[in-house]
Amino acid sequence: MCPLWPLHIVLLYLLALCPLWFVACNLLPKAANHVWGVTFTPSELKALAMYKTSTVIASTSDWQNNSDAVVIRALVEDPEIASIKPDKLKFEKGENSTWVAKFNVTGEFLGYTSVNLCQIAKEGVVNNSEKCLKQSNKLSVSVTRENRILDKIFTGSVITLVSIIFINFGCALDIRSLKQAIIRPIGPVIGLANHFLLLPLISYGLGLILFPENRPLRLGFFFAGVSPAGGASNIWTYALGGNLNLSVTMTAVSTLASFAFIPIWVFTLGAAIFSGGTLGVPYERIMTSTVGLLIPLAIGYALQLYCKRLAAIMVRILKPFSALLILFIVVFAIVTNFYLFRLFTWEILVAGLLLPFIGYTIGWTLASLLKQVPEDKLAICIETGVQNTGVAIFLLKFCLPQPAADITTVAPVAVALMTPLPVIVFYLVRMCRKSGATIEEKLPTLVDEHIYL
Repeated sequence: MCPLWPLHIVLLYLLALCPLWFVACNLLPKAANHVWGVTFTPSELKALAMYKTSTVIASTSDWQNNSDAVVIRALVEDPEIASIKPDKLKFEKGENSTWVAKFNVTGEFLGYTSVNLCQIAKEGVVNNSEKCLKQSNKLSVSVTRENRILDKIFTGSVITLVSIIFINFGCALDIRSLKQAIIRPIGPVIGLANHFLLLPLISYGLGLILFPENRPLRLGFFFAGVSPAGGASNIWTYALGGNLNLSVTMTAVSTLASFAFIPIWVFTLGAAIFSGGTLGVPYERIMTSTVGLLIPLAIGYALQLYCKRLAAIMVRILKPFSALLILFIVVFAIVTNFYLFRLFTWEILVAGLLLPFIGYTIGWTLASLLKQVPEDKLAICIETGVQNTGVAIFLLKFCLPQPAADITTVAPVAVALMTPLPVIVFYLVRMCRKSGATIEEKLPTLVDEHIYL
């Protein structure tokens, strides 16, 4: 039996704490000496616009004028997000025993970063071994995109041209075919099942596989998956010779159904992806899109009834005008959103291509199984593969703060840019087949003429 029992347990415990006490007494004061008390004005840079500059004032009372021995450097965590000039600072005597220095922070690209000041011995600067003797607390910086005139021009021109082409659609609209599509709603049912059941689940799965750690990007692709059919599907359908009346009907039904289905998905899987922020549904944006399509369509149909000669001219120019509009939107969209290409990765490109491609494939497969005629099959295929990415972008504006909202729009933008690729390939293959068939039809005649000569 130990004579110190049970005090020996306490003694052993104290002996075990001695190393920790030694570390606390010797190392923590040294670590504290490395923290430099600096106050930044403003205390943080929120919403610093790209390519814009903001002046920051750094003030401290913990400074002796030993500029001969120490160099002050302003360091930015991510130089691609922001830059600093000058990066070497000189403190000057201020009021109330404070020292003051100024530097400029310029936004370079969308994102988040931070700035801190570092005291470096002059010998270290000469020897390129710049080790901080003391460093300040961090200044948070977030860089956002400024609303540009180019964006407004693009939006206004697209709205104007799409309104004109939907007047043309109204001139070409066949009410009997439209009634038939409503009486036998095979196409609209396929579109609803694809847009509001299959594609939301597929986009959610793609996000889990390709972006397991990036919740905002997963949210961006998910919102693209829950969006209704877009007006571009009508343009593509007509340009490729599909059933325009069925396409218009499917777009209208999908847009109206989105008022009920989008909130269901946003507040279930959407909330599961991103628990922060305020999830909202852009009913105003959806309603504006619906009215914006229906009004020019009604104007075009009125021209068909009461001004048949003008309607016939507009129908005649519809196909070349559709092709020019598609080309204009694709080129102008690339130019306007060119800054986003810096954020593109192979995962974003794959997800942006897979989402519409799967939609096309599902629509074509279901239409084939239900034995739809080729024109209806093409319309259903295009209608189920084209999403209204404008709704997805608007949803992101609701759910995420800036600049996260702008950064995450790379997801719906990638979907919008990749959506035409399968359709263009289909169009080129179809044109090649038509050219080959034309040559085969003319070949016997050419042979006979050659023999005759």
